[in-house]
Amino acid sequence: MCLFFINGSYAETSKSEDSLAHYRQLLAEQEKKFERQRQLLEEQGKELERLKKHLDALSKQSPPPSDQSKPSAQTSAIAKQKEDTPKALPNQIPSGPVGQAPPVSKEPARPPEMPRLSETVGGVLTKKGNIIIEPALAYSYSDNNRVFLDAFTFIPAIAVGLIDIRDITRHSLFASLGLRYGATSRLELEARVPYVYRADIQRSRPVSIGSSINETFNATGNNIGDVELTARYQLTDGSSGWPILVGNMVTTIPTGTSPFDIKFVESQEVPGAVFPTEAPTGSGFFSFQPSVTALYPTDPAVFFSNLQYTYTLETDGNAGKVDPGDAVGMTFGMGFNINERSSFNLGYSHRHFFNTRVNGDKISGSALDIGQVLLGYAFRYSQRTNFNLSIGIGATDNAQDATLTFRVPITF
Repeated sequence: MCLFFINGSYAETSKSEDSLAHYRQLLAEQEKKFERQRQLLEEQGKELERLKKHLDALSKQSPPPSDQSKPSAQTSAIAKQKEDTPKALPNQIPSGPVGQAPPVSKEPARPPEMPRLSETVGGVLTKKGNIIIEPALAYSYSDNNRVFLDAFTFIPAIAVGLIDIRDITRHSLFASLGLRYGATSRLELEARVPYVYRADIQRSRPVSIGSSINETFNATGNNIGDVELTARYQLTDGSSGWPILVGNMVTTIPTGTSPFDIKFVESQEVPGAVFPTEAPTGSGFFSFQPSVTALYPTDPAVFFSNLQYTYTLETDGNAGKVDPGDAVGMTFGMGFNINERSSFNLGYSHRHFFNTRVNGDKISGSALDIGQVLLGYAFRYSQRTNFNLSIGIGATDNAQDATLTFRVPITF
């Protein structure tokens, strides 16, 4: 009896331990199944959220139906097409092209938008039929020292006669209104009327004769400046790796006060020396400036260059027929887009003016070289209005020390 009772107790203990291990295994399997179900539910929830967002986007794009009770013929056709089309699996990749290619634009490629540095460099051609009104305000400053000699030399560095040293400071303010019109998709026409205010200060002191004080002469002038008429035509569209070429023609009409029409006063310290009492607001000459601008876009930068020639007609001056001389010039640089609304560019401009002629005789030493370092900034305030700021810093003796121009082109 004792042996039988001991054997039975041992058998029940072994059976209870096997059952406990079995239930533990079942519990572990159920936990694994529950974890898989939880992951599937999370994936289904994400898919459901994605489908809801896609449905909301389609609902906003499609217009509401006018009559919901009667489906239109187009809706019935689309529904029938969906029924006839075999349903694709969720992760199935289409075997052919999906959708339609965008239509090819027949309008030629337009020059890229850049801050305007001058009338021939920068900006973008006006679209066909559009009108752009561009008010502008410009300021320039220059300070030059000049030496006038009315003498003869008998050995180097020794002069006998009058030596007059002058310091000339000039402030100029230009307020202009420009009107641009897109005649075609390639041709743009522009007219600009400026109003000019100038203030010149000249200080003079002869060094070859006795003089107790410096003479100071102030000259001011304000009036309409020279009217400019400009035509720009896009020659190429920049395909096949070639740059975009734009031809320019700027015509200047001498509507401002000519330098030959102003009054002068004679110096009290230096006999025979005269100084102006008013400042001119125009050049006094008709001029024509053909040029070619090349633009080469390389996102996000745009390289540009401009070659120009200025032809100036002679006019009647105080001493007879005066021909100020023609000029050749070149501008080059690079524009860079900061973002979709702002950009800037950096360039250099250099022009060489040939010698002036009076009554056919060349005035030796009258040739000029004007070089400027150019900076430009542009900001798109709205779809129709831009802000454009350009700065010029003189790099040669004959160039203006500093120029500042602010433009606000408004599209209509």
